[in-house]
Amino acid sequence: FTYVVLSKRKLIELVEKKFVDGWDDPRMPTIVGARRRGFTPEGFRLAAERTGVSKSDSWIDISVLEDAMREDLNTSALRRIAVLDPLNLVIDNYPDAAHEECYAPNHPQKPELGKRALPFSRELWVERDDFSENPPKGYFRLAPGAEVRLRYAYIVRCTHVDKGASGNVIAVHCTYDPATRSGTPGADARKVKGNIHWLSIAHAVPAEVRLYDRLFAVAYPGARTPADGRSEAIEPARAFVVAGDDDPTAEVAERDFIDDLNAASKRVITAQVEPALVAALPEERVQFERHGYFVADIVDHSARHPVFNRTVTLKDSWTKATATT
Repeated sequence: FTYVVLSKRKLIELVEKKFVDGWDDPRMPTIVGARRRGFTPEGFRLAAERTGVSKSDSWIDISVLEDAMREDLNTSALRRIAVLDPLNLVIDNYPDAAHEECYAPNHPQKPELGKRALPFSRELWVERDDFSENPPKGYFRLAPGAEVRLRYAYIVRCTHVDKGASGNVIAVHCTYDPATRSGTPGADARKVKGNIHWLSIAHAVPAEVRLYDRLFAVAYPGARTPADGRSEAIEPARAFVVAGDDDPTAEVAERDFIDDLNAASKRVITAQVEPALVAALPEERVQFERHGYFVADIVDHSARHPVFNRTVTLKDSWTKATATT
């Protein structure tokens, strides 16, 4: 696969020099690493079916494996809500002490899996990037004077914001229309283009979320690269080997593969998640709506301290980035 090294010597170097968190690090191309990342056997089989079998050495783009995982998890993973970068939203015309339950499907294509309750109240968490004070053209989320639908709930209109001493927005104030509750007669009479997710502040649960990505920033780590940054066409069998590997005829790479590590391959944040995720079991896979597929960490996750590892994003975030470089 591209964006991977498989040389035992190189993997040992990654572990011993602590570029990764051990052999079971979710970024490592090991069985224990793939399991902790949330990769599924069905996803691997699907990727193998798509690539076929070849007698010659060849590269397989890592996106083939990632797409296979997306397809498998889209079928099997229950949907849940997580707010990764929380911003306070206050519904000024909603009663202070009131709360109610909205209902969301566990899986949109599998109604037999039922629905779960989402507590709704006056103060909510929303994603920070779902609000813009000066929205660009074509922006359909929250902005001053704009309306959006809170998914599974009501339509709200932004009225004003609160700012901190540094000028950053710390709260967004809205009003809601009680006649627009999702699933009730006439709720769809008013059409809005924006649809964002949310969580009740009083009911949301803090969780550690580990945003994993590709371990390397280039497709062929350690390969010779000209000034424009594009990897040279080199013999596939030689791409990940240097003198001292199992192959005694291995060529010496001209660059240190460590230089190609992706500095953004792991980011740990504290997110807010819906109450149902407290009951998630280790290795349980879910889709965080609008974000991607995640797995409850097999080592560190517990009801008291939920920990989720990102398996893969909903869409390939590398294709566009690669096209612009």
